[in-house]
Amino acid sequence: MSDLLVAVTQRVDGAPGRDERRDALDQRLPAFLAEAGWCAVPVPNLLGELLGAWLNRVRPAGVVLSGGNDIGACPERDATERRLLVWAGALSLPVVGICRGMQMLAVHAGGSLRKVTGHVATRHALQGEATGEVNSFHQFSLANAPPGYRVTARAPDGVIEAIRHERLPWVGCMWHPEREVPFVAADLTRMAEWLARPSR
Repeated sequence: MSDLLVAVTQRVDGAPGRDERRDALDQRLPAFLAEAGWCAVPVPNLLGELLGAWLNRVRPAGVVLSGGNDIGACPERDATERRLLVWAGALSLPVVGICRGMQMLAVHAGGSLRKVTGHVATRHALQGEATGEVNSFHQFSLANAPPGYRVTARAPDGVIEAIRHERLPWVGCMWHPEREVPFVAADLTRMAEWLARPSR
């Protein structure tokens, strides 16, 4: 079953009233991935140099960079995701970045972010290769297509909503497919395709 395992990154949350930082994952994301045919394995954020040994033991067939936390707000998460991308790139494994995850793909490639308005707790149509109506919960988006990527979808106001790597099977989307109730068939199909084979 190792070919069905996907490593999923976690957000970092503080524990009110306790001096603790906790890794957390929206319960809906593993459920969404399961419906798309994949078993989510949460990635701890404080493994540091031990992450490589953890990955060799778990042997996931792909990586999902989840949403939550602005880049720079949680250095341990940023470091974990950067290590994951180096590892996945060396093996040409599929990577899907969701919201913040797409932003991390861009920053890792040398791209930059910009603040946007009108994209929090709303819905909009997609224009480009990806179509349909999606949710939106982000205050930052990509300033432009990062090196090595092309834009595959935009919002009506021109904000970049999806990207695809030109060589690796890496894709990013700014919407949260796991937050739809019920899950949208088009999102499930996209996720299965993104993780199952190269995205070109």
